[in-house]
Amino acid sequence: MKKILAITTLAIAALMLTPMGIGPVTSLFNFNYSPSLQYVQFGSLTTLPQGLPLCKSASLGNIVCYSPAFIKKAYEYPSTLDGSGQTIVIVDAFGSPGIASDLATFDGVFGIPAPASFTIFCGNSATPFDTSTCPTVNFNSHNAFHDQIGWSVETTLDVEYAHAMAPGANIVLDVASSSSGNAINAAETSAIAAFPGAVFSQSFGIPEIFLMGNNGQVNQAQTNYANGVAVGDTFLASAGDTGADFGTGTAQANFPESSPYNTGVTGTMGLPYNATGTLQPCPTSTPFSCTSGLSAYHGPCVLGRTVPPNCVPDGYHGEQVWNEPQFGAATGGAQSLIFGVPSYQAGLGLTARGPDVDYNAAVDGGVLVVNSAITGGTPALFIVGGTSAGSPQWAGIIALVNQARANLGKGLIGGNLNPTLYSIYHSSRYSTDFHDITVGNDIVSGSTVGYSAGTGYDLASGIGTPIVDQLIVDLAAA
Repeated sequence: MKKILAITTLAIAALMLTPMGIGPVTSLFNFNYSPSLQYVQFGSLTTLPQGLPLCKSASLGNIVCYSPAFIKKAYEYPSTLDGSGQTIVIVDAFGSPGIASDLATFDGVFGIPAPASFTIFCGNSATPFDTSTCPTVNFNSHNAFHDQIGWSVETTLDVEYAHAMAPGANIVLDVASSSSGNAINAAETSAIAAFPGAVFSQSFGIPEIFLMGNNGQVNQAQTNYANGVAVGDTFLASAGDTGADFGTGTAQANFPESSPYNTGVTGTMGLPYNATGTLQPCPTSTPFSCTSGLSAYHGPCVLGRTVPPNCVPDGYHGEQVWNEPQFGAATGGAQSLIFGVPSYQAGLGLTARGPDVDYNAAVDGGVLVVNSAITGGTPALFIVGGTSAGSPQWAGIIALVNQARANLGKGLIGGNLNPTLYSIYHSSRYSTDFHDITVGNDIVSGSTVGYSAGTGYDLASGIGTPIVDQLIVDLAAA
């Protein structure tokens, strides 16, 4: 298990900061974002578990895992839309060597058509489309502070699953030269100028307590988002993987998820949660008779088998707030220390900005990703969880929405998505468009700080997870 945390790398900087409440920040220092993911290496491509939703190996035992087909069936993605004509921009630091070939391998393994285009955009360079100017990932101890290994897995997760949810969309990988706030800002400034009307996914963040005393980079990020919204861009961001307090003892949000211009994505896992190793074969052909948490499926099949007949996904089963103490992980989800209540969150009982929506983030219940960068150039399968999984897949959903709007002769849903999402939340269509998550909490193991899910909006799950085909109907009509 590889666990990505922002706390350890920034602890020294934290000692220099003065606590602050909601409001403007002052003075300057640089900071580094961390990817919001958890992952385990499953095995080589020859170990592909065709009998999903179970991955079975000598080293891991049994662990629930999903292909794109299982996720799309659970959240009811429509078969009539693929994101054609739309652009998704994936923002990551460092990138990943071999990402183009990894994407092609991923598509071959899971039967997904190639994207309309795949562009590696080095937004920090003087010649953005010259990939020779992209940063070189160097997996040595000198770069451990910036976690280039973690960013490599993050890159493949983001690119592959944004593409899987919207296979007809153009995919742009916007590569920042490092994980610093300045580098990410520079990369996004260039991409916003180059790709107006795109959907941006940001599966990274920094706990807000580490931004206290810094308004330079935060203000630049906010300027970027305002400029992007003005040209029709939509921004998604992940809420983090270490609970409501990130292990600090103070409830807080993850930036840039907390920006009022961004749609903040928290995490879920299956309900009931199937602890590793307890799943049984599914012997019946009756739909929805077998479950693996998020997903329902039918047989006859044997979980984990490597030849047909395979388990067939049937649809959604249930979710709760993502919290896996065995991995020391739980979704972020708390009120902001920096931003006040935006107008679209009025009436929710908040005193500051809170997260917006939710998506599957389980590790035991994670998605299968192909990465070759950290296995010596040989493609291998990884099981990946974390709130990083939600941001690119939500970006895929918005690409489908924009395609549906184009089919109706309408313009982009682009710009700040949140007012429209909350208008749905306050309407009679809420239960048609969203799964309301009412079970679980975001109190990470070892902490006492966090929030429980409940009926309607809550800090652990926002307004819930999408029922994609129905949500698209209302966002397309908005």
